[in-house]
Amino acid sequence: METMGRHVISELWGCDFEKLNNMDFIEKTFVDAALKSGAEIREVAFHKFAPQGVSGVVIISESHLTIHSFPEHGYASIDVYTCGNLDPNIAADYIAEHLNAQTRETMELPRGMGSVQVKQTKINA
Repeated sequence: METMGRHVISELWGCDFEKLNNMDFIEKTFVDAALKSGAEIREVAFHKFAPQGVSGVVIISESHLTIHSFPEHGYASIDVYTCGNLDPNIAADYIAEHLNAQTRETMELPRGMGSVQVKQTKINA
């Protein structure tokens, strides 16, 4: 059975504090990542927390990209879920690179296939 979608979940560590705390930068990075992967953007919503941190989502026709950033820890959790033929790793790699992640732990889950099989990778820069 073919998968209905692919879901990449990444733990990004050692990211740049200023980038993780800059809502406009994160929003642009996520929009650019979605476009780079070939996705069709539907809606964009981001929120800046006080004293720091950003959460947001880019809704795409093919599903979504999300982030929760913790600048004080140099950490961001991101999800990229795409349906159809789009590769979510294109967007996830773009985001990790632009946040200057030093360490990245990634799981890729096939969606809509029944039992979940987890593929996990760890990349140290």
